[in-house]
Amino acid sequence: DHADARDPGPERVIRAIVFDLDNTLTDFMRMKEAAIQAAIDGMIDAGFRKPREELRRRVQAIYDVRGLEFQRVFDELLEHEFGEVDPKILASGVVAYRRARESELVLYPHAQMTLLELAKRGIKLGVVSDAPRFQVWLRLCTLGLQHLFDAVVTFDDTGERKPAAAPFREVLRRLGVEPAEALMIGDWAERDVVGGKSLGMKTVFARYGDTFDTKESGADYDVDDVLELVGIVDQLNGRTPTTGP
Repeated sequence: DHADARDPGPERVIRAIVFDLDNTLTDFMRMKEAAIQAAIDGMIDAGFRKPREELRRRVQAIYDVRGLEFQRVFDELLEHEFGEVDPKILASGVVAYRRARESELVLYPHAQMTLLELAKRGIKLGVVSDAPRFQVWLRLCTLGLQHLFDAVVTFDDTGERKPAAAPFREVLRRLGVEPAEALMIGDWAERDVVGGKSLGMKTVFARYGDTFDTKESGADYDVDDVLELVGIVDQLNGRTPTTGP
C-alpha cells in the first residue's frame, strides 16, 4: 500500500465538487438589485419623500462602505436622513426587500439538474462561501438546497475569505477528500480559481456568473452553463456518457 501511495499512477478520480454559492449556483446580483428597488419603492410609498434614483445611490454608497451583506442598510439610510429611524418607513422597506428576495432568489438554469446528476454519480457536494453563515443557510433554504450538500463552509467557519487556503482546507476536510480528488467551481477567478488551484484542486470558472468581465480565468475549464460540469466530471472519471434516462 505504501508503495502505491508513493506511485502517482493514473490520475485520481473526482470524488467531490465544491461550489461557490453567489453568482455560481444562484444569480445573487440580480436578486440584490430587485430587492433593493422593491425596498426603495416600499419606503417611498410609506412616506420617504426622495427620488428613487437618489435613494438608490445612497443605498449603494452604504453597501460600498459596509459590504453587500450589511444587514442594517435601511436603518443607516434613515438615521442619516432624519437623525432617527421611522419604524413605518423602515418596516415597509424591510418587508418589500424580503418579499422580493424570496421571489427573486432563484437557481441558474440547470443548477438543480446538475446537482442531482452529480449526486446520482456518488459525487460529494460542498459549498464554500465568503458570506456570513446565517445568510448562506438562508439562501440555501430559500432555494430548497439545504439537504443536498455534504459540507457547507462560510466566512464564520474559518474567519478567512477566499483565496486564503483555510476555507478550502476546511471544506475538503469535511468532505473527507484530498485536493486532487476535488473540483472547485466559482465565478470570481481571483478568489475561487486562485484559492482552489493553490491547494491542488481542479478548477472550473463559471463564466455565466462573471460580473467582472474576466478575460483569462486561469481555470482548468471555463463553462457557460453549469450543466457542463457533469460532462467534465464524466470525462475526468472515464465514464462514458449515456444517452437516454
